[in-house]
Formats: sequence, C-alpha cells, structure tokens
Amino acid sequence: MANLNVKINDLFLKNPVMTASGTFGYGLEFADFIDLSQLGGIIVKGTTLHPREGNDYPRMAETAMGMLNCVGLQNKGVDYFCEHIYPQVKDIDTNMIVNVSGSSPEDYAECAARIDALPQIPAIELNISCPNVKQGGMAFGVTTTGAASVVRAVRKRYHKTLIVKLSPNVTDIADIARACEAEGADSVSLINTLMGMAVDIEKRKPLLSIGTGGLSGPAVKPVALRMVWQVAKAVKIPVVGLGGISTAEDAIAFLMVGATAIEVGTANFVDPAVTLKIRDGINQWLDRHGCADVHEIIGVIS
Repeated sequence: MANLNVKINDLFLKNPVMTASGTFGYGLEFADFIDLSQLGGIIVKGTTLHPREGNDYPRMAETAMGMLNCVGLQNKGVDYFCEHIYPQVKDIDTNMIVNVSGSSPEDYAECAARIDALPQIPAIELNISCPNVKQGGMAFGVTTTGAASVVRAVRKRYHKTLIVKLSPNVTDIADIARACEAEGADSVSLINTLMGMAVDIEKRKPLLSIGTGGLSGPAVKPVALRMVWQVAKAVKIPVVGLGGISTAEDAIAFLMVGATAIEVGTANFVDPAVTLKIRDGINQWLDRHGCADVHEIIGVIS
C-alpha cells in the first residue's frame, strides 16, 4: 500500500479524503455505513454564532449532473454544538473540523473563539461565501478586502489550523486566496458552490424558495479543477480541492493540479460509502502506477 498521509499546516491527515461541510451532517449520521475513523477528516455542517432556521422550503433541487441548494445554514448555533454535538464526536479517531459561518467579522471571530476552546477540534473551515450584513449583503468572499477582513478577525482569536473556503463566484480567485494567505490562513479550500437557478415552467416559478441556490455535483468539476490549479500556483499554503468529486479518478485529478487533500460533497447523497471507495481507489491507482507515496502525484501538473 502507498503512503497516503498528508499534512495541512500542522494538521496530520491519515489520507487526503475528507467530507465537505453540509453533506455529511456531523458524521454521526454516516456511522452505520462506514468506519468514520478511516477518513482523513470530517468537516461538519455550517455552524454560526446564533441559531439559524435557514430558508423556506423547497430548498433543494436536482439538476443535470448536480443539484442546487439554498438551505441557508440551518443550525442550532455554536453553543449547542459545544454542549451537545462535541461530546458525541470528540472521540472519533479522525480530524473533526467545524465549518464556521457568520454575518460580520465579529460573528465569525466569536464563533471561532468558542470552538478554539474545544481541545479535540483541531481545525476550522471558514465559509466566506456568507453575506456581509453591514455592507449591503454582498458575500465576504467576493472581494479581497471582504475576505481579508474575516480572516484577520478570526486569526486574532483562533490559534489552531485555519482553512478558508473560497467562493468561485469571483473574477480572480487567486487574488482572494492570496489575500487570505496574507492575513494568516493556513490553507484554502475550493470551490464552494456556484450560483445557479432552476425553473418549473409549468408553475412558472423557480424551483427554489428564494429563486437561486448553490450548484454542486459533477457539473462543477471542470470549473473547480481550473480554480484549484490557479490557486495552487498562486499561494504557498496547502490547497484543499473540492467540487464534483465522486470517484478516485476525480480526486486524483485534483491532487495532480495541486491539491494536498480533497473533500467529497454531493456524492455522499448518492453513495454514503463513496469516501472510502475514493480512498481505496487512490491507493490502488498509486500501486498500479508504481507510486509509493501520494506526494509523488500532488502538483505534478503545474
């Protein structure tokens, strides 16, 4: 077997396969299907400082080669996570990573600080695709100044591995990545969902309650690959790739364009055991091609 160990800053992963936030719950929901300890990491659903109800239904819709969602970060807040979820997940033998969202830099920082106090949560992933309520609702992650403001605020109060999840709905994602790196991000993950829409032509209205939603699944993979390739060349920190990964071959492509690790998202809805199949598939590919270590293929496409 090839060595699949990778590192994101000081965060050791037994293999490069993680789950994407919002598609794997808190991990506990998948415990009947796979051995969670075999994953490189689990990124739990988006967590905010205060509870959120999310958007009205319908908030998910199927599309060709993917899906749209406008769930709206429904969760019970960070205090609920700390008091009720953390005791259930802290002893899972993998990296439990919390995805943090907010509506202001202060919200992000306070939420991150409370998670910082949890000894067995070694990292957070910042979702900077959230709307900035103080600046008219534009997402933090679509400008370098907005992205930098969140990372700067969180870095002051969070002392473990900080991963920043980048929005693809931008002109130059490499600029955003460099801004995050400059403010102290230990890693960037990309891509978050692309903005999309679906219409019910019989009812003459959108399929989603708020009109638009985030597009994920195999349809976005070519865009995600291109952006990971661009960002990996633009920054010195590790890059985590995601967007349409559903097979080992998909994951290997992301590793080759410069990702140190990958996240599997929408594919979890199709096959709850897909993550371990991807891990095993990466190992088999490396063996077939005479590679003793996964690092032999990371970034080979420059």
